[in-house]
Amino acid sequence: MGRSRRATVADLHELAGSMPGVKVEGGSTGNEVYQVSHRTFVFFRNPRPDAFDPETGERYDDVVVLWVESEADKESLVADESTPFFTTPHFNGHTSVLLRTCRIGQLSRDELAEVVYDAWLSRASPTAARKWLADHPAGSCMPAGRPGSAHHPGQPASPSARTAVEAARATSSSQYGTSPPRYGRTRP
Repeated sequence: MGRSRRATVADLHELAGSMPGVKVEGGSTGNEVYQVSHRTFVFFRNPRPDAFDPETGERYDDVVVLWVESEADKESLVADESTPFFTTPHFNGHTSVLLRTCRIGQLSRDELAEVVYDAWLSRASPTAARKWLADHPAGSCMPAGRPGSAHHPGQPASPSARTAVEAARATSSSQYGTSPPRYGRTRP
């Protein structure tokens, strides 16, 4: 299976909006905020002082926040120089990564889909996530992996990884604020 085409901002809107139970809110300046279970998973930010061009000092006006499952997932995405993801000190301790829309084309549509699916899964209720995972068997909707990812082009995610996700979801406890495990790309 070949790589999919380059991702676009329209793809980001389409993917986020197509996930079950999604509600799109307008931010303070009309920016889109995608939520599931009253929790944001994709958020188009306003220009903020923490994300700016180091040469001109001008605030970036095209930053999107995407939730991730854990701090480890965040660190691996940000540390991987082959991806356009970044963070700022404002987001220290926050399980999300930032992406400038002007760099979204550095991802394939399949790679973007995986990040959006993972963002949704990290914020959806355990019941909604279990249903979505049951309706989307491993490899049926997940894009082929990037080099260094848990699964490789043309190969579905391993059944053992899916079983682990489902088992963790079945035992997750909202009492302790645990969120569902990531499904999809993991990085070393």
